[in-house]
Amino acid sequence: SLLNKLSYNTKVALITNTHLTSKELLASILEEFEVEITGLTKQKLLSRLNKYLITQLAEDSNVVLIIDEAQNLTFKVLEEIRMLSNLETEKEKLIQIILLGQPDLRLKLNNPKLEQFRQRIAVYYHINPLNRQETQDYILHRLRLVCENGYESIFSQEAIELIYDYSKGIPRVINLVCDSALLSGFIYNKKLITAQIVREVLRERDVSASWIEQPEQLNSAQESLQIQCCCQCIHYYNCELKWIRGKKNERQICCNSCVQFLHCNSDSVVKTKL
Repeated sequence: SLLNKLSYNTKVALITNTHLTSKELLASILEEFEVEITGLTKQKLLSRLNKYLITQLAEDSNVVLIIDEAQNLTFKVLEEIRMLSNLETEKEKLIQIILLGQPDLRLKLNNPKLEQFRQRIAVYYHINPLNRQETQDYILHRLRLVCENGYESIFSQEAIELIYDYSKGIPRVINLVCDSALLSGFIYNKKLITAQIVREVLRERDVSASWIEQPEQLNSAQESLQIQCCCQCIHYYNCELKWIRGKKNERQICCNSCVQFLHCNSDSVVKTKL
């Protein structure tokens, strides 16, 4: 969104791989600016970058360096970035530097070794996780963008509560859980994403989360059936779902034709593993 809004006279170098040495960082920056770097030493790279910045200043262009996942940068590379901030004329800086990172970046910047680095930072901005209400609004907003009608009834309220408890309001995690839940809903031919579906998704994502394993009350005979089909069921050989239900022995909703066969739950009935 930011890059799309920048004016035509803004030159941007976007660095997304932060497992770099100081020389590799300089080389990556120049490559982003489409400057030839073949066979240059670190000092030559810095000199060429300085020359490029002066040329852009003469052409009235702004130069911006954006480094994503900055929490992975080593202290040595961060010191190199601090030195880049020294590139300036008598009146103005030659380059604007933006660091983006996870919360670990804040912890790293608090290290006493980076005292001089912190003094160069003009603006801090922290994006906090969404709260419970914001999480619900976010999910509904994403659904509203792709649904004309009925988007408010796709996820049950309890399902949204579970998604928030698991994601802690982090949008990336919310996206992943909702995407998996919608896929499961499609497979089960369900129009409502229930808490049961979300729990299944969360079990697959995090088997160590014991609170996910708590069973919930089943409201119908259909939801109490298992993936193990009874070979005595008259619908068994014509059941299309039995071939696509997933892993063996996994609890799952049976097809509509089998709902009335409550005897299939009996332990005395011989069952076939799919």
